[in-house]
Amino acid sequence: MNTLPTPATRPPHCSHGHAFDSGNPAAERGTRLVMWLTLGTMVVEITAGWWFNSMALLADGWHMSSHAVAIGLSALAYAMARRLAADPRFAFGTWKIEVLAGFSSALFLLGVAALMVVGSVERLLDPQPIRYAEAMAVGVLGLVVNLASAFILGDAHHGHDHGHDHSHGHHEDHDGPGHHEDLNLRAAYLHVIADAATSVLAILALAGGWWLGWSWLDPVMGVVGAVLVALWARGLIAETGKVLLDREMDHPVVGEIREVITEHAAAHGLRLTDLHVWRVGRGAWACALTLVTHDPALTADAVRQWLSVHEEIVHVTVELQRA
Repeated sequence: MNTLPTPATRPPHCSHGHAFDSGNPAAERGTRLVMWLTLGTMVVEITAGWWFNSMALLADGWHMSSHAVAIGLSALAYAMARRLAADPRFAFGTWKIEVLAGFSSALFLLGVAALMVVGSVERLLDPQPIRYAEAMAVGVLGLVVNLASAFILGDAHHGHDHGHDHSHGHHEDHDGPGHHEDLNLRAAYLHVIADAATSVLAILALAGGWWLGWSWLDPVMGVVGAVLVALWARGLIAETGKVLLDREMDHPVVGEIREVITEHAAAHGLRLTDLHVWRVGRGAWACALTLVTHDPALTADAVRQWLSVHEEIVHVTVELQRA
């Protein structure tokens, strides 16, 4: 059997000199800034709500606290991934710490959606008088803060994409713009976008209630916002869960590996009997394959050389069985 050295004895870099996990400093700075911005707004709203005896301000302040916790989780994941990057116990780097944070944050987002539904249904069954002017002011404040936060995180995402824009002759962009997507950053971004969307819906509902007398519109928009948030969270759970469970055998890179082996099958009497592919970084995959060959001169290094045309395959383990 011919294999690469095990991850414990081999530094986590591929043959092209790229690390399995290069980190995302811009996203770490952005999430930390957004966390403090959200916390500051939360303190202002809760303090003002207590001082002016406003339930609208208090409710929005505590709602902001849930997003502050989730965004803080994203910032913590970046810090932990960076701090443990050189730890040899992480065979393929610490990128999945960020993915785990994104998954946890998505679950948290589902919890926020559930609370929104419960609160909205309670308001439908037991309507309460609404201070429209004050509530709209709170909605506008929340919208401004979340738009600023979205701009900060969007800028970090844009900068990260440019940082990965290499001109490799054989490299293909399998998944379009999301090929190097930072799932932890996406989770933080979804939190602020979800909050911004619910703020817009709330402002529209309050305007309708204030000017048209449709007081039922506020809780109905709350349910609509919750459904929207739940759909976003579901998509993020699916993406992060797929990575955490190594469900990658339907990815285009698997087909590319099979194509490479097929190209050389006739010349070397090759047959692929086993293949495992899993993701080890934002745009990096590892694979382990078993080949049966009639060519006594074929080596594992030659197989790795064939696969090196696809630079996203950063770690290859080859087992050759002589027929």
